[in-house]
Amino acid sequence: MPVTLSWQQIALRMACAFFAGGLIGVNRDGKGRPAGMRTTVLVCLAACVAMLQANLLMNSTGKTPNSFVVLDLMRLPLGILTGIGFIGAGAILRRGDTVLGVTTAATLWMATVMGLCFGGGQLLLGGAAAALTLVTLSGLKWLEHRMDQQHRGKLTVTFNGYIFSEDRLRHQLRAGALHIHSWSVLAAPEAQETTVECELRWQHPSRDPFPPDIVPELQRSSGVTQVNWQG
Repeated sequence: MPVTLSWQQIALRMACAFFAGGLIGVNRDGKGRPAGMRTTVLVCLAACVAMLQANLLMNSTGKTPNSFVVLDLMRLPLGILTGIGFIGAGAILRRGDTVLGVTTAATLWMATVMGLCFGGGQLLLGGAAAALTLVTLSGLKWLEHRMDQQHRGKLTVTFNGYIFSEDRLRHQLRAGALHIHSWSVLAAPEAQETTVECELRWQHPSRDPFPPDIVPELQRSSGVTQVNWQG
């Protein structure tokens, strides 16, 4: 970083941070994420201004003979990186077994680092980071959606033991490419009914929870009186 900064250099760095944060924010806004354009612009600009302030303070005199204070300029950007963790944590939500907002938190962290780059005068590095961030958020999502994802669900089937059987149920589940993770049986001989509760896992490119094809197939099976599915 140059020790002396002109106002033109300061304006250029802040403009780069503003536009880079805005580009990332447009991507987030278009997908309806909680941290949109204004958030990423503000985060990127805040990091840029902090780095500019550290750069401008480089001309300050050091420790005086009677002073116990040592001026450590790098603590300012490090404090910014630490503080952004609180904002990122606020963007992460947990709903049951699903965790949402991790990508948004990582985007805010990246916007902060980009701002530090622009504020420190590494314009090419900050621009490359912005370009790679856009590729990651847009391009890799296309690839991610085409990769098999593991899904889980709980299936409860009640059936007449004289018409339907556990072996038949196991066969139908395995034929549907479903992996049986757990299996429990509750028999009611007086009612001639058996209830099987099992946890299933399977692979599918879709990220949306949905019941596998086995559920309507079981509902149509002879001897099955009740089928419950919990995704």
